[in-house]
Amino acid sequence: MEEKKKFWQTVDDVEGFGQAFVFSEEQKLDWADMFYIITHPPSMRKPHLFPNLPLPFKGDLEAYSVEMRKLSLKILDAMVEALGMEENEMRDLFEEGWQSMRMNYYPSCPQPELVNGLSPHSNSIGLTILLQVNQVNQCLQMKKDDNWFPVTFLPNAFVVDIGDMLEVVTTGIYKSIEHKATVTSEKERISIATFYSPKLLGDLGPAPSLINRERPALFKTIGVAEFFRGFLSQKLIEKSYLDTIRIQND
Repeated sequence: MEEKKKFWQTVDDVEGFGQAFVFSEEQKLDWADMFYIITHPPSMRKPHLFPNLPLPFKGDLEAYSVEMRKLSLKILDAMVEALGMEENEMRDLFEEGWQSMRMNYYPSCPQPELVNGLSPHSNSIGLTILLQVNQVNQCLQMKKDDNWFPVTFLPNAFVVDIGDMLEVVTTGIYKSIEHKATVTSEKERISIATFYSPKLLGDLGPAPSLINRERPALFKTIGVAEFFRGFLSQKLIEKSYLDTIRIQND
């Protein structure tokens, strides 16, 4: 506990050790602990967090961060090719983007049916690359056609998740997926989620090269920083924030 307190979240900041999306003392908390940290660019790192991480964890996290950024950009380039997008539209938004990581610890629970490991939601960012550290299957679940399906992880494999921001950029061709985490009574689960997001000073909206008469824009254009402020100001509920910038066609 003494080590955890060195990296504890502050009241107005989600970085550090603790929980995500806590808005009141009355709400039901998820059955999980997390450590959340911004890893790239270095200028966005909090001076009381990254520089003070213990070795060898600090060096390992630095190396992992570099490789995850390379992988994220490769995935985005592949999406551009698959969609027939103008290359600069994705690169201008994401090449100087920022990266963060959330390390999740889901303890075993004697009554797992009564708790959420992580409440149902879609990720707000561009890409999530999820590594499951220990082999506990069926606990990550994804929603399709109003039904929940468990995800089975292959050993040493990643799960790549499309976030709300890429649904906006691709004007709904790629959709973000609602997902949740459950827990078991037998074993803890540990995972590392790497989030890759557009640059904060950019504007988020449908890529012009994907918009035509048959495929109109589905979302308004909004500043990336404004999008994040709005998302972080509300509870984690499904895809509810994305609906606030959806264009309503009469």
